[in-house]
Amino acid sequence: MAAGSGMLVLGFATLLLPVVVPRGPPGAAERRCFCQVTGHLDDCTCDVETIDAFNNYKLFPRLNELLESDYFRYYKVNLNKPCPFWNDNSHCGIRDCAVKPCPSDEVPDGIRSGSYKYSEEANSLAEECEEAKRLGAVDGSLSKETQQAVLQWTRHDDSSDSFCEADDIYSPDAEYVDLLLNPERYTGYKGPDAWKIWNSIYEENCFKPQNVKRPLASGRGDDGGHTFYKWLKGVCVEKRAFYRLISGLHASINIHLSARYLLQDTWSEKKWGPNVTEFQQRFDEVITRGEGPRRLKNLYFLYLIELRALSKVRPFFERPGFQLYTGNKSHDAEVKTLLLEVLHLAKSFPLHFDENSLFAGNKKEAAKLKEEFRLHFKNISKIMDCVGCFKCRLWGKLQTQGLGTALKILFSENLIEKIPESGPSYGFQLTRQEIVALFNAFGRISTSVRELENFRNILQNMR
Repeated sequence: MAAGSGMLVLGFATLLLPVVVPRGPPGAAERRCFCQVTGHLDDCTCDVETIDAFNNYKLFPRLNELLESDYFRYYKVNLNKPCPFWNDNSHCGIRDCAVKPCPSDEVPDGIRSGSYKYSEEANSLAEECEEAKRLGAVDGSLSKETQQAVLQWTRHDDSSDSFCEADDIYSPDAEYVDLLLNPERYTGYKGPDAWKIWNSIYEENCFKPQNVKRPLASGRGDDGGHTFYKWLKGVCVEKRAFYRLISGLHASINIHLSARYLLQDTWSEKKWGPNVTEFQQRFDEVITRGEGPRRLKNLYFLYLIELRALSKVRPFFERPGFQLYTGNKSHDAEVKTLLLEVLHLAKSFPLHFDENSLFAGNKKEAAKLKEEFRLHFKNISKIMDCVGCFKCRLWGKLQTQGLGTALKILFSENLIEKIPESGPSYGFQLTRQEIVALFNAFGRISTSVRELENFRNILQNMR
């Protein structure tokens, strides 16, 4: 799905040759993109229409308001990490690829003072961690239980539950970025370097045998996807879910590039807006030979996975001692109230994905498969450091960390159930980075679903 015959369909950019968009009576263009994007989703009990109504009219407005708050708009990221897989000197020189970091005085004091220090209990535990580092690994004045608890706190990001390669936020290369000033949109980043990113993800990390060709794979024999989908239908539900998550993320990114396209660039202004032709080249059933609607349905599958994670993690945020700490006490309380409202809405969704269907077989085999699943996804998070466009790298890193955090939540159910109503939660933790990534990543998916309604309305009136 990263490329097409005569057309490279890329996540962060496109290399598109001229494509003749089929014409027809009013509504035909809309049907070619959306006629199959309806009804029940594979491996789920949910349907597209339920998601559209719930997201567009209930959840999206409140979530959008939450993401505009100081706590969620600032994300610390290292955009200068070298690519770990191949030599990459192809950093994009296009203006719209650039990321504008925040001057330190614009970041709220409570956020700048340390990503762990977002609650009263975290403040005291962080001080204990710093004290433990100064005194050394063995401190006779601490009980064994206390030593273990402190070590759990300081090392929980490196635990086996992590699905992502996290940035070192204390690196001198890590900077705060205002996500509202650096929106995800079309940048012009394209060509072989951009294609290499998604090709590496699909070919090397989605459990696919080399002899099974992806639909629309460039330069190779294509049987219309018959062999690929026969293989996909025959694999276990976990591997099929992995592919659909990556495909859904890919589709979401492509929707944003089409919805916020540079339509006009003059010395006086830039005009951004929906590019319908760009959207059709990625999702029209005829142009993509049936792939476009499948990609859109995978977006809905991804939506259900991340929505389910939000509904499951609510106890972590409901604790009285938890704060979304920025230093502005009254504002922080308002934002927490809004956060809990969003989580309550997520919980109220009537047709949640049942994550118990994953890794439910033989315990030994299930544990092995879960570890493969985790390592494959962690590898994908590392590939984001190979993206040559800095703005694309920013959003790629954030969205993979957000999805990785959602998977961590879904597979930590037993730990979440044991979270005490008050006091520290030693067994299950989320850092500020994970929290910001989780909600912003879901915000991207929620926005994609909302943008589909806009494209559907535009296409209905096209001939």
